[in-house]
Amino acid sequence: MAAFSTLALATPSQAQGDLLVAPTRVILDGSRGTEVILSNIGTEEATYRIGLELRRMLDNGRLEPVEKTDANSAEEAALGMIRYAPRRITLPPGQPQAVRLAARPGADLPDGEYRVHMSFKAIPRTRAVADEAQPGEGVSIQLIPIYGVTIPIIVRHGRVEAQVALSQPTLVDGPDGPELTLTINRAGDSSTYGVLQVTKPGLDEPLLNLRGLAVYPEVNEREVRVRLTPEQAASFRGQLRIEYREMPNAGGGLIAAIDSFIG
Repeated sequence: MAAFSTLALATPSQAQGDLLVAPTRVILDGSRGTEVILSNIGTEEATYRIGLELRRMLDNGRLEPVEKTDANSAEEAALGMIRYAPRRITLPPGQPQAVRLAARPGADLPDGEYRVHMSFKAIPRTRAVADEAQPGEGVSIQLIPIYGVTIPIIVRHGRVEAQVALSQPTLVDGPDGPELTLTINRAGDSSTYGVLQVTKPGLDEPLLNLRGLAVYPEVNEREVRVRLTPEQAASFRGQLRIEYREMPNAGGGLIAAIDSFIG
């Protein structure tokens, strides 16, 4: 029975198109600011517009955009407390630049976790090209799309905590083959973020390392589904140890665990 690892859901740096962003998750306590580093890994100069967005997690883990007109009080407070500069940045190839950000919570802000998502969206270049289909009629303008990156900015104000448990690990028949499913149950006013690891007695390597798994305060439970090959699904039958731990760079502490037998 061979062990395997999935691709990470999030990594210390994230690339989309020609833009590299690090880190991909920022936590602020309001006492000091930090920086996010943008790097142009392409071969042409690119300009990016930097902004703040709202997103809410659904119980399947998907993040749904929220219009600012539909924001609740916590989301409005999050938008109002984040300060950042610059708002627009032009990056030559291979040239990194920092975006400075900080949180300024109000004095009467209730304890809790507040979150926005910072977006780095490329401003599409326009390029004049000859119109080969109709020579002699000048040039046409071609839009060159470049995609962006979005990262969460989290402010923890006052005392926040979360209680977490894992439940219902099982193998199911998904639309594209077998899947491992389980539920992360969360209570409290803090999000969790870490690595889901599945091990089996007698095997040196984990069956699964799912990195960058977040559960945000707006959901009390998140369903996790991992698609498997039939061979991988067979290795998940029997006695398993499933652990949800903090990311290694956060200390790797145990958040929740369950011992389970899958027949």
